[in-house]
Amino acid sequence: MARRRQAVTIKHVAADANVSLQTVSRVINDGSNVRPEMKSRVQASIDKLGYVPSIAAQRMSGSRSYLILAINDRERTIADWRARQGTDWVDQMLFGGMLKCAEYGYRLIFELVDTHNDHVERELQAAFAALQPDGVILTPPHSDNPQIVRFLSEQHIPFVRIGSLGDGGGIPLSMDDEGSARMATQYLLDKGHRSIGFIAGSAEYSLSEWRVAGWRGAMAGAGLPTDGLLAAGDFSYGSGERAARLLLDRESRPTAIVASNDQMALATLETARELGLVVPDDLSLISFDNTPLVHFTQPPLTAVDQPIAATASKAVELIIAMQKSEKAPDALTVVSADLVERGSVAAGPAQLHD
Repeated sequence: MARRRQAVTIKHVAADANVSLQTVSRVINDGSNVRPEMKSRVQASIDKLGYVPSIAAQRMSGSRSYLILAINDRERTIADWRARQGTDWVDQMLFGGMLKCAEYGYRLIFELVDTHNDHVERELQAAFAALQPDGVILTPPHSDNPQIVRFLSEQHIPFVRIGSLGDGGGIPLSMDDEGSARMATQYLLDKGHRSIGFIAGSAEYSLSEWRVAGWRGAMAGAGLPTDGLLAAGDFSYGSGERAARLLLDRESRPTAIVASNDQMALATLETARELGLVVPDDLSLISFDNTPLVHFTQPPLTAVDQPIAATASKAVELIIAMQKSEKAPDALTVVSADLVERGSVAAGPAQLHD
């Protein structure tokens, strides 16, 4: 029978580097008062021996848990999974957050919490008691839930609020929703469209208002009206159908539509077909999110590529930086999005007539 390989411990590292256990511990935990040459020596021994720090040991050595807790909306996440209409928001959050955590010796734990639950604070207390996280990442709509924000503020740990301006505490982090909507609208304007509809997301999310503001800003900059061109949705497929029909049943229907997420964009694409409209010949369409679904539609959808993984990665960085300095950033941190061009946009009437 093969002999089990002996686990490398902090004692082996200390002996190899010829330093004290306390010095190795300070290096592992990124402590202060360690000379650069000493840190390099200890790190060389860690690499040579293949030592992997134990989170349990790290937690015992100080006040940090080396865990970051990400909280997503339970109701919407489960509804999407059950309907087999889930986006890759959770996957991208895990991808970006976990990779960045690994760089710093942290672990990312994902929890689903219902923001509408009367017992939301009790759920959070249970999670904190079990995990004792060093920081928390809030996603919309939790980012602007005053009860959740107040609870986290009372814990005296850093927390990032994605899609929020951070009123009331926490570190605000934006995916530039207003700028992204302006970019998508301007792209259509540059293509010669002058009547551009917009399907907004749920009013429960601050980012929905920001996207509407970006669309309005681009239209105003071109000297164009927006009356009758805004339809409200709630990020669901069904709401996208209703909003699209409202816009496309108009006598003077828009020649292009920007939808605030992929589900509502897919609903708009199907509604256009039902009304005998061809995308992009009769209607140009741009979506938000850029989930895998929109790659395979006919035509594939031009979309704002939401930087979800990069945003989760930045959230982890901000939490760890605040753990070290205990100072939050002075301004809103913004992670910019890109526009991915595919086949759902054609030249508008103004460009065709030039």
